[in-house]
Amino acid sequence: MVGVDAVTPQEQAAALVEFPELQRLIDLREAGWIFLPTLDTDGTVIEMHGVRTWPGGWADALRVRYTTDARGLRTDHTGGITWQQDGTLDEIVDELITLPAPGNRHAPCLVVAQTPMLRIA
Repeated sequence: MVGVDAVTPQEQAAALVEFPELQRLIDLREAGWIFLPTLDTDGTVIEMHGVRTWPGGWADALRVRYTTDARGLRTDHTGGITWQQDGTLDEIVDELITLPAPGNRHAPCLVVAQTPMLRIA
């Protein structure tokens, strides 16, 4: 499997020509986000997941299935979701970029849902 960091500049340029919205993911990666692809059995990327962690156990996350199908969310240290939105890749990246940092008085802090927890038997 070829890692995301193993993409050549030529491959990246070709991908950006076909899907200019991918530049938004590159911008997030350069801002410290970490991305992990979900692959099907043929090794084709079917989803991309990104995360940015904050001090105090907060995290912002992004799930992209296609340029028109993305979800962003923020969780607190307990796994409580304090912000969540669905939309296009551009819309969600714009929202994540403008979302105030945890601890900022304008940042969402009320838990509106709980993330599913992994159970180990």
